[in-house]
Amino acid sequence: MNMITNHMPTAELQALDAAHHIHPFSAQGELAKKGARVIMRAKGVTLTDSEGEEILDGMAGLWCVNIGYGRDELAEVAARQMRELPYYNTFFQTTHVPVIALSAKLAELAPGDLNHVFYGGSGSEANDTNMRLVRTYWAQKGKDSKKVIISRKNAYHGSTMAGASLGGMSGMHAQGGLPLPDVHHINQPNWYAEGGDMTPEEFGLQRARELEEAILEMGEDRVAAFIAEPVQGAGGVIVAPDTYWPEIQRICDKYEILLIVDEVICGFGRTGNWFGCQTLNIRPDIITVAKGLSSGYAPIAASIVSDEVAEVIGGCEFNHGYTYSGHPVAAAVALENLRILEEEKIVETVREDTAPYLKEKWEALADHPLVGEAKIVGMMASVALTPNKETRAPFAADVGTVGLICREHCFGNNLIMRHVGDRMVISPPLVITKEEIDTLIERARRALDLTLAQLKEEDLLK
Repeated sequence: MNMITNHMPTAELQALDAAHHIHPFSAQGELAKKGARVIMRAKGVTLTDSEGEEILDGMAGLWCVNIGYGRDELAEVAARQMRELPYYNTFFQTTHVPVIALSAKLAELAPGDLNHVFYGGSGSEANDTNMRLVRTYWAQKGKDSKKVIISRKNAYHGSTMAGASLGGMSGMHAQGGLPLPDVHHINQPNWYAEGGDMTPEEFGLQRARELEEAILEMGEDRVAAFIAEPVQGAGGVIVAPDTYWPEIQRICDKYEILLIVDEVICGFGRTGNWFGCQTLNIRPDIITVAKGLSSGYAPIAASIVSDEVAEVIGGCEFNHGYTYSGHPVAAAVALENLRILEEEKIVETVREDTAPYLKEKWEALADHPLVGEAKIVGMMASVALTPNKETRAPFAADVGTVGLICREHCFGNNLIMRHVGDRMVISPPLVITKEEIDTLIERARRALDLTLAQLKEEDLLK
C-alpha cells in the first residue's frame, strides 16, 4: 500500500476541517480564519505538513510519542491482532491474551507492590476510574465519609467531568459547572511564580504542608486521597523544590491518605526512569498511565493499583468499566511499545546520555535576556519568560501574550514548542539524538531572539 501523497490543496483541506471538525482547546472561529496546520506523515522526531515543511516535534505529539514516529513494528502488531481478535470486552468474566500479557508486564515494570491494572482509553478515563476506586475502597473499609480528593491548582488530570475537576485549571473550571463536589485544591509548588522571597526549600515545605492543613481542616475522616503529577506537565513543566515530595509522602503516610500519582506524562521513560515516582522517590498507592504506554500509537490508559487497594476492591463487585477497557489491539500495541523501550534500552539512554546532554544545553538558555529560569527533568523542560530576570516579574501584557508570540516564532522556525502562559515547554520523543537536540536548541534560541526583537518593536518588554 502506497502512502497517499496526492491530496487536495492545503486551503481546501483547511476549509473542510473548519466546516466540520471541532478542535479540542480551540476557539473555532479564530482557527477557521487562520486555518489548521495539516500534518501528513512523520518519522522519528520529524513531522511533515501538507506544504512539505519538515518540523521538529519538540512535544512528542501531546507528550506521548516516546519511541518516535514511524515504527513499523507497532503497525504490524496492530494488523496481526486485528486479524486474529480485533475486539472483545473484558466484562462478564472474560479475558484475552493481549490484556493478560500487558497486565503482567506492567506489574513487572511498576514500582513497589503496584501489581494490578484497570484499563481505560485515555488518561482522563483512568483518573475518572481513580476517583471511583478510592471512594469504593474507603466505603468497603466502612469509611463512607472519606470522599474528598485533594489536588493542586494548575494541575492537569484530564478533560472529562471528573478529570477536569481533579485538575486545577481555572479556565476549565469556568466552563461546565466544575469542579464536582468533594474535590479540593491546594496551591501548586511553583517557586518561580509564587515563591516570593522564600528559598525554594522553605517554599517546598510550606506548599507541601498545605496538604496537612487541608486534611486537618476538613477532617481526616473525610479525605480519601491526594492526587498529583510528579512534574506538572500541562501546567508548564513545574518542578517542585527538593523538599516538597518527601514532606507530601510523610503527610500521606501519617494520615493514611491514598496517594495517586498521575504518571500520564512522566511514565515510561520521560523522566529518565520507567516512572516519575522512581525519579522523585515517591511511594504511590495508585498510578495513572496513558500516553507513553503505547507511545500514542493506540488509545490506551490504565490505573495501576497496589496489592492492598486491589484486595479491598476485590471484595465487592466494582460497578465500573468501559467498552474499550483492555482493548486487544491497543493492548498488543502497548506491549510491543514496551518491548521496544526495554530491548533498545531507550529509558537508560535517556537517563545516562541524551537527557544529561539536553539538560546542559537547555539550562544554558537561562543566559538569554528573556529567560528567567530554565527547568528540566529527563526529557521534559521549560523556560520562564520575563522582562526582568532579577525580580522574576511577569509582563505587563496579559498572561500568555508573550508565550504565544514565542510559540508562533517556534512554528515559523519549524519547531513545535508549546507555551503555557509565558512559559515555553518541550517534551521531545525519547529517541531524539544529540544532533537533533542541537537543532532543537538552535531553533528555540532563534525563536527567543525573534520574540525579543518583536517585544522591543511593539513596546511589550515591560
